[in-house]
Amino acid sequence: MTTHFYTATSLDGFIATPEHSLDWLLKQDFDEEGPMAYPAFIEGIGALAMGASTYEWLRKHDSVWSYEQPTWVFTHRALETTEGADVRITQANIRDVYAEMTAAANGKDLWIVGGGDLAGQFADQGLLDEVWLQYAPVMLGAGAPVLPRALNLELIELARNRSFLCGRYRVAG
Repeated sequence: MTTHFYTATSLDGFIATPEHSLDWLLKQDFDEEGPMAYPAFIEGIGALAMGASTYEWLRKHDSVWSYEQPTWVFTHRALETTEGADVRITQANIRDVYAEMTAAANGKDLWIVGGGDLAGQFADQGLLDEVWLQYAPVMLGAGAPVLPRALNLELIELARNRSFLCGRYRVAG
């Protein structure tokens, strides 16, 4: 089982605008059947960890919850759950939730969805194995950083998907 941080980033290292918007990403040309694309990635995922801002953005912009996997949303504020979805709002310790996620994943991998700070918290606990970055051909100038931590990575796969440069990295050390 592997814990992945799979995300898109601007060339200047931001995953969302200062207003937490992903509209910049949705305008990009990306082949969903191409290398390192989402459909093949999600097939191996058994449980998700998500930050509150990502969760709120998805609820606001998607009419249907698109994840079948159980999802833990890490937050310190009250959030509504999504009807018909296995969403668990938590303030618990990451190590404790990680054990629950691993059990729920039933042998599949874990995905940290959005939230570079959340991915960093998993890394701080030694619980992050891989970072997948899809570099979009755009500069945001400011926003949420891709991963606001010092972290050594080893490149293990590289691909081009239309105008995106895609890298898969192993967390080193």
